[in-house]
Formats: sequence, C-alpha cells, structure tokens
Amino acid sequence: MEIIRSLIFVPGNRINMIEKALDFNADIIMYDLEDSVPPDEKENARNIAKEWVPKLHAAGKKVMVRCNGFDTGLTKLEISAVVSPSLYGVSVGKTESEWDIKGIEQIINPLEQTCGISHGSLKIIPWIESAKAMRNVDSIATASDRVIAIAFGAEDYTNDMGVQRTDDGSEVYVPRANVAIAARASDVVGLDGPYVAFQNPDGLKQDAGLARQLGYKGKFAIHPSQIEIINETFSPSQEEIDYARRVLSEWETAKANGRGSLSIEGKMVDVPVVKRAENLIALMNQIDEHTRI
Repeated sequence: MEIIRSLIFVPGNRINMIEKALDFNADIIMYDLEDSVPPDEKENARNIAKEWVPKLHAAGKKVMVRCNGFDTGLTKLEISAVVSPSLYGVSVGKTESEWDIKGIEQIINPLEQTCGISHGSLKIIPWIESAKAMRNVDSIATASDRVIAIAFGAEDYTNDMGVQRTDDGSEVYVPRANVAIAARASDVVGLDGPYVAFQNPDGLKQDAGLARQLGYKGKFAIHPSQIEIINETFSPSQEEIDYARRVLSEWETAKANGRGSLSIEGKMVDVPVVKRAENLIALMNQIDEHTRI
C-alpha cells in the first residue's frame, strides 16, 4: 500500500502559489483544476499545468492533478492536457460509480501510449462526495488497479445531503467512517478531506487524530502550515514505536516460555496486539524509506 500521509492542494491558476510548492514537504502535490480555480480561469490553469507539472516533478515532487468531474464536461480535456511522464496520476472530483473510473481509464489508456508511459503507470484517486458515491463506494474503490486511494469530501457530501456543516463534524461521522472502511476492505489508502479552518492548528490536530482513529492513512491540506501536523499525525509517534518494540520483545520471551499471552502495564497482550505492533513497526520502516527517497 502506498505511503500517502499528506497531500496539498495548489490552485492551478496561481503561479505564485505553484512556485511555493517547490518547497512543500507533502507526500503529494495536488495541482488543482477543480474547486480552487474559477470557471473563467479553467483554460489558463490547464495551460499553466503543462509547464509546471514537469517543473514540480523535476524538483523531486510527486504530482497529481485534480480534475473536474464528468458532469462538467471538462474531465477529458483536463486529463488530456496534463498527462506526461512527469505526472503520477489524476484525482477526479465527484466520482459517483465504477463507470466513472472506467471512463477515466478510457481517457488515460491511449494517452499513456502516446506519451511513452508504461500501461497502468498513472494512478487514480476518486473523491467520494455524494450519497450516490457513498452507495457505490466499494465498486469505485475496486473498479481499477489504477485506484490507489479514495478520498472523502465532507463539504460536497453535506451539500448533496442538504445538511449543515458543524464544527464537531457529527453530521459526517458515519459516511466518513464508511469511506475509511471501504478503503481498507479494498486494500487502497483512505484519505480524509481537508480541515478548512487553516488558522486553527489545534483544531487540525484533533480532526486529523480522529481521522487516523477512524482508519484513514492520510489527509489533504489547503495551507502549507498544515503539512507538518498532518505528516506527524499519520506517522507513528516515538511513544507508539517504543511500546510496539516492547510488545514484540516481551512476546518473544513469552513464546519461549510456552505462553500465549502476557501483561504489560496492567493490559493483556495477545496475538491481535502483537499484530498491531508488527504493523506499526512495518509502517515506521515504510515511512523511513519513503522519506529517504
């Protein structure tokens, strides 16, 4: 499974902000052609992308482009404009069924061949942002081997449902959890949507912490100040690493003595706890390797 802790949106028509992305420490730079770009700037953003996606890639950044959904009539135009060997993949807003994924594939397949890219190289991250998408989330997540992650978009989801967004997010708790579950069941990465109060770092820590508890592996940022908090939240803490190592060490001793469980700090440790410890250490090693690349 991919290591995708942080993804930051960069408005595709704002060259000054795109330039700053050269220094962003996010796992993926999400060059945005959708919500952050006004309708009369869409064409300009596409043209800028042709120049800047390769520049970001040359600077060592993993770059994806978020395109508008099929209901806008812009999807094929946008994907056709940005596909190149410098592009890691596309993220498409308001995906509602597996047929949307099939449609994206039909656009990408010949473009890969034209650009000399190995078939299947370009990845897809669909957005789950409506009741219809929520109903079809499992088939969306498994519609193609290109799908490496699914993202939950709370703002558009609540708009579709006709409910008000609140600070505590109780209105999206169930669908938010369902997307994380669907991602895990489909063996793809679950990505939580952005925390929009970008001047509230404590709020972001709480929101990202809840996302991790729900099973998400990463989160979108809308401001560079959010990247460090998100990376830290979705990486094992030193305390977690130390405890996992202790569990594995004491488990080996218990096994050598013929025991199938033990107690650490008054809590029972058995096979599921050991597996969690093993998974956490494996994640730590993956992140270490990822950050060295």
